[in-house]
Amino acid sequence: MRRDPLPRPAALLPAVAMLLVFAAPLPATAQRADEAADRNGRKSWAAVALGRVEPRSRELRLGAATAGRIVEVLVRPNDTVTAGEILVRIEDTEARARVTMAEAQAGARERARDDQSAPRGSGERRRAEDALVEAEQAALAARDAFDAATIERRRGGDGDEAAIARARQALVQASERLRRAEAELARLRATGDTPLPNRTEAEWIAARAELALAEAGLEKTRLRAPIDGTVLQVAARRGELAAPSAEAPLVVLGDLSGLRVRAELDERDIAQVRVGQAVVVRANAFQGRDFAGTVASIAQTVGPGGMAARGPRRQADIDVLEVVVDLADPGPLKVGMQVDVYFRQENAAPK
Repeated sequence: MRRDPLPRPAALLPAVAMLLVFAAPLPATAQRADEAADRNGRKSWAAVALGRVEPRSRELRLGAATAGRIVEVLVRPNDTVTAGEILVRIEDTEARARVTMAEAQAGARERARDDQSAPRGSGERRRAEDALVEAEQAALAARDAFDAATIERRRGGDGDEAAIARARQALVQASERLRRAEAELARLRATGDTPLPNRTEAEWIAARAELALAEAGLEKTRLRAPIDGTVLQVAARRGELAAPSAEAPLVVLGDLSGLRVRAELDERDIAQVRVGQAVVVRANAFQGRDFAGTVASIAQTVGPGGMAARGPRRQADIDVLEVVVDLADPGPLKVGMQVDVYFRQENAAPK
């Protein structure tokens, strides 16, 4: 009896490929769609999306503004900081030398200006210029006092909170005085009623600009907190070289007074979601627990998802839309946690 020849491997490849396709697990988006049915089989979710928990301010990745060696790291993870507080100090010897030199030049130009009588009609402008110089000096002194108070606390000193509060208030007042002085001088210059600066005055103005540039360079050696918040990560190490880089932040900061979720909604579900819509957030770490939320904003553009590497497999030709969800009570949720966001049907009653 003749036997049929064994099937050749090449002939089996298409069949094996089809078997693998149908045996592979469904993409997570499809799996989540299967979950969008209640016990009675009635669909209760308008859409489902993958999201990640983030601070209200998002994660602020703070990097060096200038290259240099790190001489002091003043914060650790979970530290609470206030806006304007120094987090990291970079070597500033050269920057301070430039400030000292610029101060000397500006002082010499100011004395030369004062030795000459003011041109007719320029008295008001000169008084405004002098007021601005005094306001700048007061603001710098107030900032130095605030820095000294906060650094002492970070270094393990007494850290008198009352003294820090007074220094902060003095800084606010000095900054407001500086703002008013700048506005007054700008007003006088804009009216055109005062004569243009003479040569000596112009040299003094140029020297003041050089001083401001030197002070800005010194300020770049101090990494400050832009907001009140909590330190999430610290990558800075004393003795290491820092350089401006968006990819290598020294400190990551966030406002943990409120948490939210940034979700990636499949573009095919855009019509099912609107601002103000109720959502339910679920995390694998807290099985059986729902976190209520509301859609706060919806992006105006679609693009490739950024969570696919750690999240669900997504078809290559499907883009997503970012949706921000405010959480009513985040409870134990932590920044960076991956969650699933379930968007309620508009006519669905909360469970």
